[in-house]
Amino acid sequence: MRPQVLICSYLQEELVGRLIDAIPEVDVVYRPELLPVPQFGADHWGKPRELTEGQLAEWQGHLANATVMFDFDWWQPRDWREHSPRLDWIQASQAGVGARAVAMGHTEDKVRITTAAGVHAKPLAEFALAGLLYFIRELPFLESQRKVHRWTNGASKTLHGRRALIIGAGSIGSEVARTLSFMGVSCDGTTRAGRLLDKPFERSVSLQECQLREYDIVVLACPLTEETTGLMDKRRLSEMKQGAFLVNLARGPVIDQDALLDVLAGGHLGGAVLDVANPEPLPAGHPLWDAPNLILSPHTAANVDAENSRLVELFTKNLRRYLDGEEMFNTYDPFQGY
Repeated sequence: MRPQVLICSYLQEELVGRLIDAIPEVDVVYRPELLPVPQFGADHWGKPRELTEGQLAEWQGHLANATVMFDFDWWQPRDWREHSPRLDWIQASQAGVGARAVAMGHTEDKVRITTAAGVHAKPLAEFALAGLLYFIRELPFLESQRKVHRWTNGASKTLHGRRALIIGAGSIGSEVARTLSFMGVSCDGTTRAGRLLDKPFERSVSLQECQLREYDIVVLACPLTEETTGLMDKRRLSEMKQGAFLVNLARGPVIDQDALLDVLAGGHLGGAVLDVANPEPLPAGHPLWDAPNLILSPHTAANVDAENSRLVELFTKNLRRYLDGEEMFNTYDPFQGY
């Protein structure tokens, strides 16, 4: 029986056609009218639909026949064993799927999961660079001067010549290091296994042994695991250099948010650039909204118009490897959590 590939989140029709043309050995099922309604082009969560009895029966039939899924089932993901007995592999649309996989019980089964690691690296590196330049080149000051029509002489700071520590030297961390290195920033990286790092990193360091006060910039690009939850706590934040900058491209719980609010309010940090928060969505009235020297993105820094095209490119490569019995890219390890 031919493998049945079920698309479980929104993709443009042209991209689905590209997948079908590239891998004709599989049957691809894409029924966008049964999927959550996307709020933007790269929305893989969307607004859930109220399905009719007939539509629900159709979706259940597709789940029952699926051997491969693009993304997790949106309808009743916790009951995937019952609904999808033939399921063998899920290609996720996210890089960090650990918490989702655990919540759905995928860690104890033989269903393979591959992540979207690398797909979002360039957009996130751009976001990190934009946030750092916003503070270092003093754009808020320039805007305040423009508003009052004041032309003042003076000198500003530069990104060139600074030192950065990238915590998590995976695909995203490496792209951040590559981008910052181009701007003249010297980048060190940390890895869980302590492996040696090549360019764009200057050296590989241990987070336990490194001196945070040596760095002008600390970038969090690590997966969320038991080990990294609360990683940047009060002690580590206070150990950062006076006036340093913190960038979080990982997950909100990697930072002790109360401690971050304290060091921002006290002026210890020069600024923080966050693509994530804890909780998400951040409720109205939360103190993070009004924190000084903070750039806050609602976990959308990686949502760019080219995202789906890159996801389909990755899925196509992995699907070919899957059919040929080869090792796939970005295989999720439930024991490591990423």
